[in-house]
Amino acid sequence: MFTITSEMIMNTLHMFGFLALELTILFLAISYLVGVLQVYIPPAKIQAILGSKNGKGYFIAGLLGAITPFCSCSTIPFLKGLLRAKAGFGTMMVFLFASPLLNPIIIGLFAVTFGIKVTVFYFVIAMGVSIIAGYLLEKLGFEKYIKAEAYSEPKPSCCGSSCNSTPQPTNKWLQIWQTTWTDFKTVLPYLIGGIALGSMIYGFMPTEFVAKVASENNPFAIPIAAIIGIPLYIRAEAVIPLSAALAAKGMSLGAVMSLIIGSAGASLTEVILLKSIFKNQMIVAFLAVIIGMAISAGFLYQLLF
Repeated sequence: MFTITSEMIMNTLHMFGFLALELTILFLAISYLVGVLQVYIPPAKIQAILGSKNGKGYFIAGLLGAITPFCSCSTIPFLKGLLRAKAGFGTMMVFLFASPLLNPIIIGLFAVTFGIKVTVFYFVIAMGVSIIAGYLLEKLGFEKYIKAEAYSEPKPSCCGSSCNSTPQPTNKWLQIWQTTWTDFKTVLPYLIGGIALGSMIYGFMPTEFVAKVASENNPFAIPIAAIIGIPLYIRAEAVIPLSAALAAKGMSLGAVMSLIIGSAGASLTEVILLKSIFKNQMIVAFLAVIIGMAISAGFLYQLLF
């Protein structure tokens, strides 16, 4: 029988407070940085480098994702900047898939915990599927499922009786901050809602349950691990040690691989944040790619290793 304990409640509250503070700081910092980059890097330059017509753009977007230490949620403000710079849709999707999966923290922990061979396998799968998925989504016309408002710069909020009576700041750094703050207020309801749901799942879902349903004796362990991973918002610093602990409790190694990709590649918080950018069809496609990648990697890993 499932019993709610005070420890679970405290873990949930602790995770909510930690994520709320961390993601707020990350979102504001990354949004501001993107605003600064937009001042110095003209949109035409970004379009030339990350345009879908440029075949190299897909690989560049994947490598850009691999060198940026972003989690699944902190890719969102960077994605917004690429949208406003009118980068290629396919290359933007490659970045969205690859960035949280291939960030340097995860790759480093992978190498230390599972060894070089497994790390290379993980890198090739994550990079390869990200590039293929971005290319196919571009060719299938999924760009039409981006919300129109996602392309526009947010208007600074008004102070006083009307906007017309409020002079705009002449300092470009203050202008960037006002745009960043307005953007943040737009996504704040999505952010808080996602953090709340993710924290509750994190706090109340015991690791013993995860290990049991994804054990080696369960033929559906790998798909289950992929699906379980998405609601669990697990930071890169924690996902590898947690997976190693679950493997010690009896989770199959293929399921461990599937859980890592599912939890690092997407999260409930990220999906809710993406609702501010994408229509439902694009959200479904995004989840299908991550779950498909997680399941295929889990079975392939089990076959090869």
